[in-house]
Formats: sequence, C-alpha cells, structure tokens
Amino acid sequence: MIALFYLMLQVLKLYTYVVIANVVISWLVAFNVLNTSNKFVYLVLDFTYRLTEPLLMYIRRFLPNLGAFDISPIILLLLIWFIEVCMKLYLAPILFN
Repeated sequence: MIALFYLMLQVLKLYTYVVIANVVISWLVAFNVLNTSNKFVYLVLDFTYRLTEPLLMYIRRFLPNLGAFDISPIILLLLIWFIEVCMKLYLAPILFN
C-alpha cells in the first residue's frame, strides 16, 4: 500500500512536468521559436497535448473567457499540488501508522 502511495505521488509529479512542458512548447511554437513542421517538435507537442488536453478542456469549461490568456494550466497545477498535499497530510498518516 505504501508503494502505491509513492507511485501515485510520482505520477502526479510526472504529470506536473508534462503540463509545464506543454505550456513551454506551445509558447515556443506561438512565438515561432519552434516549427511544428519539424517531426520531433510535432511529436512532443502532440504527446503533451494528448495527455493534458482532456483535463484542461474540462477546466476551461468553468473559467471565464479571458481572451488570449489561458489560465487553465495554472489551475491544473494548483489542483495537482492540492491533491499531493492532501495525500501527504491525510492519507500518509493512515498508511504509515
């Protein structure tokens, strides 16, 4: 059970990195630093998009339209952080005692 707890924490941490990578790569593509005609750039962007977009789309439904600003990745990162803290504060004492 403890191993599953640590595995879940690591999955959340990896998903945090994927969300951050998606944001950074999408900014670089938007500012023409990276070109999506490059196969590797396209594959990385598509991979991160497929992993993050289902949750980000769900969050965007509840957020007001802010024009060009998309704060859904920030909300998602805050939710991941909240889940991690709740797991450490409430689930860890149950598992480790």
